[in-house]
Amino acid sequence: MLFATSILAEYAKQELQMDEKDRQILRALQDDGRLSNQALSERVSLSPSPCLRRVRRLEECGIIQGYSAIVNQKACGLPVTAFLTVRLTRHSAEEVRDFEAQIERLEEVTDCYLMTGAADYLLRVIVRDLESYEAFIRQKVHQIAGVAALDTSFAYGTIKAGRTVNLSS
Repeated sequence: MLFATSILAEYAKQELQMDEKDRQILRALQDDGRLSNQALSERVSLSPSPCLRRVRRLEECGIIQGYSAIVNQKACGLPVTAFLTVRLTRHSAEEVRDFEAQIERLEEVTDCYLMTGAADYLLRVIVRDLESYEAFIRQKVHQIAGVAALDTSFAYGTIKAGRTVNLSS
């Protein structure tokens, strides 16, 4: 067990020592997560074996958390994006855990952020139409205990939807 702990500690140290080659790998994978190791290694000017070792280290350190496809929500029949702020009545650990667990189970919620300020949470909700959003609120969100207030803003356009992390800093 001590050996596994020391390995994790070493990965944590390595995370802080990311070099420019690691950043190049991350930029390339953020641009195209389907790159083969061969294509990636060519793009970042490394031979395939060291490139793969770096990618695996970035994955094991938790810097790369996974790979996914970016889906056009409108093409899938889900053109409505709502941003829902939620304020809770109380903030006991149990009530917060319960709220968060219930929100995680809601398919319509794509993102949920814990906030400072007037709202406790900001949710991004994607639905088919306004009727679907009303049903989501009435049948799902209103059923969650401890919700004090809701406020919705609808996005009527997307200017920028980022999925990448700026690695220049």
